[in-house]
Amino acid sequence: MSSSSAVNTAAIAHEPSRSGIQILIMAVAAFIIVTTEFVIVGLLPSLAQDLNVSITVAGQVVTLFAFTVMLFGPMLTAKLARVERKRLFTMILVIFALANALAAVSTNIWVLAVARFIPALALPVFWGTASETAGQLAGPGNAGKAVSKVYLGISAALVFGIPLGTVAADVIGWRGTFWVLAGVSLVIGALMHLTMPTLPSAPVADKGEKQTDILRQPRFLAHILLSVLAFTAMFTAYTYLADILERLANVPTSQVGWWLMGFGAVGMIGNHVGGAMVDRRPLGAMVLFLLVLGVGMLGAVALASNTPWLIGSLIIWGVAYTALFPVCQVRVMTAGAKAQALAASMNISAANAGIGLGAIFGGLGIHHYGLGSLGIIATIIAALGVIVALLMMRGHR
Repeated sequence: MSSSSAVNTAAIAHEPSRSGIQILIMAVAAFIIVTTEFVIVGLLPSLAQDLNVSITVAGQVVTLFAFTVMLFGPMLTAKLARVERKRLFTMILVIFALANALAAVSTNIWVLAVARFIPALALPVFWGTASETAGQLAGPGNAGKAVSKVYLGISAALVFGIPLGTVAADVIGWRGTFWVLAGVSLVIGALMHLTMPTLPSAPVADKGEKQTDILRQPRFLAHILLSVLAFTAMFTAYTYLADILERLANVPTSQVGWWLMGFGAVGMIGNHVGGAMVDRRPLGAMVLFLLVLGVGMLGAVALASNTPWLIGSLIIWGVAYTALFPVCQVRVMTAGAKAQALAASMNISAANAGIGLGAIFGGLGIHHYGLGSLGIIATIIAALGVIVALLMMRGHR
């Protein structure tokens, strides 16, 4: 990074009110991006009927999105690491606007698949560069807090974006929902362009080094493995939380959505706590929240029939679940400091791998041992994550 760029970044970091607004806009962009990714889950029945395909076939566009993120994210982030940030963010929001517009006018499942494939390429690039840029705007020692603010966009999308998108689909149709997302994406892209300062791209590694050199560092790869384990543990149980509430806790189907919304709302506390802790002790924060996660998942499944204990367990689970998002992101970014954008994108790919593996392991557990086994299986995976984190702490010392 040039000295002038460093001075520019330092100056920006010392303008709290201005950088706060910029980070807020990034959080809103995160909200739109995550809502675009997940809102389709609630739209599947209506779009499947409209496009004349089965719900199973329609569901494959969800799989397409996740595996596109996992496979192409690191490579594209590395390729775009040197692009100036304001230009990059504006371009990504425009891509999401066009992709949502294409989804809105889809005439068959193949056009819809293309409309989902395109933003899936841009999503990990956004997360990799947005996390890094939030840290730049906030200044030294505040990266965790800044990233956690951006990650509020994730929590807000999970709590409000997806349910509101589904409700909107009932009023304006699934195509109307995508049109709204397209319009909002354009507005946020314009705000990005108008308010975001010209920021330097990722710091260039020492001469002779490449961004991808971090992929040959055993300790960095261990951090990636730890993220895979964490997200696998999280989604082994979370993927089937609605089923747990209905079948084990006997929550009426009409009320499950409100329980899930409460779970996400509580999780926003974990987002703040995790962001505050990770700057000081990244691996220590991982150990703490994986242990809390295991206790919450185990308790929620085992005590599902006892409403007060269920609520207490869900609160514990929700706090740890959402805290692990910024904790994993900042931890991996710190470990890959010479190529933070690529490191952050690698974490997003690890997260998507964990999401897929968690759904698989949870499904296998239900098939072989029943729904009540999910708490134990998920907690065992979380315990493996704790062991890996403790070994890494010991190796570091």
